[in-house]
Amino acid sequence: MNWIYLIIAGLFEVGFTTCLGKVKETTGGEMYGWFIGFLITMTISMGLLFKATQSLPIGTAYAVWIGIGAVGTVLVGIFFFKEPTSFWKLFFMVTLISSITGLKYVSH
Repeated sequence: MNWIYLIIAGLFEVGFTTCLGKVKETTGGEMYGWFIGFLITMTISMGLLFKATQSLPIGTAYAVWIGIGAVGTVLVGIFFFKEPTSFWKLFFMVTLISSITGLKYVSH
């Protein structure tokens, strides 16, 4: 169950980084709405990360959480914020995903 908490925490990390990107693009009330979304998703992400680390090694949990957030944030940047992509960006994302998967399989 703690791996599920960790995966969901990583997805909420993508949520709070996405909200940060939208805060940068907006003004006024809309900006504050995205900032509130940032605070909410960050709180949920941290809470789930804390819950997951109750039985998972902290180093593994943190690396997986960051990896999910990093890959997800790059994908959001490419698809929603129209950031440029390249072979090397995709290559290293695949490498990162492979590393995350490997950490899951070797952790106890």
